[in-house]
Amino acid sequence: MSGRVDPPTGPVHTGLRGRFDPRPGIERVRESALAILQIVIAATAAFAFAHDVLGHPVPLLAATVTVSSLGLVRDARPRRVLETVVGMVVGILIAELIVLVAGIGWWQLAITLAVTLAVARFLSAQPAFAIAAALQSAIVMVIPASVPFVRLIDGIIGGIAALLVTALVPRRPLRAATREGAALLSAFDGAAATLVQALRRGDRLRAERGLEKARALQPLVDDWRVSLESGAAIARISPFLRRERFELERHERVRAHLDLASRNLRVIARRVVYLSDDGRPRPVTADLLAELAAGARLVGESLGDISFEPLAREAVRAVAARLDPAALAGGHAGGDHHLLAALRPLAVDLMTAAGMPAGEARAVLPRE
Repeated sequence: MSGRVDPPTGPVHTGLRGRFDPRPGIERVRESALAILQIVIAATAAFAFAHDVLGHPVPLLAATVTVSSLGLVRDARPRRVLETVVGMVVGILIAELIVLVAGIGWWQLAITLAVTLAVARFLSAQPAFAIAAALQSAIVMVIPASVPFVRLIDGIIGGIAALLVTALVPRRPLRAATREGAALLSAFDGAAATLVQALRRGDRLRAERGLEKARALQPLVDDWRVSLESGAAIARISPFLRRERFELERHERVRAHLDLASRNLRVIARRVVYLSDDGRPRPVTADLLAELAAGARLVGESLGDISFEPLAREAVRAVAARLDPAALAGGHAGGDHHLLAALRPLAVDLMTAAGMPAGEARAVLPRE
């Protein structure tokens, strides 16, 4: 068994660049550009309407409700925005009632926060709902207003502006979903490549590293799911995203099967770790897994170009047709047979991710 640890191969930055690299920050700004645009448009429009049309002197809550409800989060679906708006309006209403009855002071603030948090927790299981309500109620308590319930109107205006902007100035959900899917496929490829190296060398250390990478795939699957669910919800109400609905549905099909493929890769990784104790190379299994990983890369290419799907299906089909564990394992121990057998469901998941019907994909596999 090889105990060698490869030295780092990436560049090591020193000096100012080593202490501060602006590129991640620039990338975050680029990814959030549409969300920033949404917030700026909605907050400005809500403030202007409340101030210039309705004559409210300080429509602070028209802007704060808008900013807080839209946010920069990945999940920008209308239902989430609406839930946040409702939470903030509830907080404003409670605070307005307490100000009307008891006035403004430190003990009134304490009562307002306690009542708001209790009511909000009763209405929603989401902690963010309660916090949003409490923040708006606190603003009402510390900033006096001469006209009762004017801030409630401002909050409602801000909420309406946020919902309108969600539909009329939508974020690009397909672009975000494609980015999340590409991140998953890149990590999947890295985990598979490490396991292939472990199999070629009989290296337990690499096998354990591959298992760690395979275990790290699930958060990426979940991020992709959230982006797709948010995108589908926005596309249902936005007149500008009708053409993206089919692609979002196709991405969801790919994601669902890659979720299963990622789980199967973890099973394979655990078996590679177990078998690597003997330090014996397994080139046949390594080659098969490498070919399946190449098919997964084509699935990744198909996210941006559907014409890659037939190529991905045929690439994985060519491997799946040879996955006969009894013939491939030969006279080796049962562990090798089980490892080869674990490649079969992975091949099925990749073929179905590329658009092949599940029954047809299973029929490609040799009978055991």
